[in-house]
Amino acid sequence: MKVGFVGWRGMVGSVLLDRMVQEEDFKNFEAKFFSTSEPGQLFNRKIKFVRDTILLDAFDVECLSECDVILTCQGSSYTSAIHPKLRKSGWNGFWIDAAKTLRMDDDSTLVLDPVNHLAIEMALNNGVKNFVGSNCTVSCLLMAIGALFKEGLIDWVSSSTYQAASGGGAGHILELLKQMGAIHQSVESDLKTLTNTILEIDKKVLDQQNKFSDDEISCFQVPLAGNLIPWIDHDMENGISLEEWKGHAEINKILGKNHLDKLNSIPVDFSCVRVGTMRCHSQSLIIKLNKDISLNEVEGLIQSANKWVNLVANTREETIHNLTPMSVAGTLTIGVGRLRKLSFGSDYLGAFTIGDQLLWGAAEPLRRALKYLI
Repeated sequence: MKVGFVGWRGMVGSVLLDRMVQEEDFKNFEAKFFSTSEPGQLFNRKIKFVRDTILLDAFDVECLSECDVILTCQGSSYTSAIHPKLRKSGWNGFWIDAAKTLRMDDDSTLVLDPVNHLAIEMALNNGVKNFVGSNCTVSCLLMAIGALFKEGLIDWVSSSTYQAASGGGAGHILELLKQMGAIHQSVESDLKTLTNTILEIDKKVLDQQNKFSDDEISCFQVPLAGNLIPWIDHDMENGISLEEWKGHAEINKILGKNHLDKLNSIPVDFSCVRVGTMRCHSQSLIIKLNKDISLNEVEGLIQSANKWVNLVANTREETIHNLTPMSVAGTLTIGVGRLRKLSFGSDYLGAFTIGDQLLWGAAEPLRRALKYLI
């Protein structure tokens, strides 16, 4: 089997290759590496089971069509430009994608196999050729509380997200770090001498935030350092962002439901906020259960759903050490904690969950989808 990789140098692509090297996935197929910017150059990574190879042109449909599988982390514009041309040319291979372009198409299956492996197997048996990773917050949420959905216990969910800068890509992280550095530099002498009061230091910080140039805020349009942004992605022109729309639509598709079917779909609302952390997306959840079950039963279902869930005791000490971006960054761990019944009623559940959006939120479902195909 020949597998072509596109977008392997970006953040998600790099994490994907690292995981595949760690799991020795490359021994199972012949890998071809494509580039949108440097075709003809030598592939510069030394990977076990991968021969020295020349980068191929990611826009060459004929060259792409020689692959049995194309796995792309290149983004939506690339998928929109190339996928239709490949299919029109007669290519009938498998397309695995991290981008949002094909997610809601009828001939695409969203992949999160710890939750919907039966749907993936059914899709393969039915000749489906497009397999797409879902939105990062969707994947992380379902890895955390998917068992409650599968048991039919949920009436609705409201999620308030705290999404890291890395959700926007490497450039967004660099912008955040540069802003942090500039803010610190603006008050560095005050921090050393403490000649100014904290209110005077606070004013200097605010002044620095307000005078960032357009170049210094080109990714987020406003400063993220020392700030937060309660809007992510495009405006759907109905009071919600595209990132928030994805939550209801994609969760229901993964669960085998039509998000437009108001009678049978499960209402899921998101309020998505970008925060100044480097990596990992967090979510504060309000869950309306359709019956009153004990916390012990809830914990048992969540903990037994998959081996990556780390159930964190609802205490201050456990929470501050094991339910933060620092505690899960770079790992496959999905932290679930702050589980408690809410004052609204005994059938209302509060929870907080966190996962590395570059792993379970993006790269890992693609890696596992490729293993299914092989």
